[in-house]
Amino acid sequence: MNDLEMNFPLFRKLSNGKRFYKILSATEFDEIQVIGSKSIKRKFEATQFPEMLLIQDIIELLEPYHLSSEEEFRQFEL
Repeated sequence: MNDLEMNFPLFRKLSNGKRFYKILSATEFDEIQVIGSKSIKRKFEATQFPEMLLIQDIIELLEPYHLSSEEEFRQFEL
């Protein structure tokens, strides 16, 4: 599936519920890392092939990534 067939943003989370992802494209995503009662939000732009493969794994829901929702992402957003 290519970018034109996907409806971005896509929402994913790590299986332990400590990281949430908002996938903006095949090369960009926002990540929220939950640490106790605090959260840290970072933006990533993949410029190297391994980073692009990571985003593809997240999109394809390979372990340890799971489906999430915009509501779940927003509850931790700063």
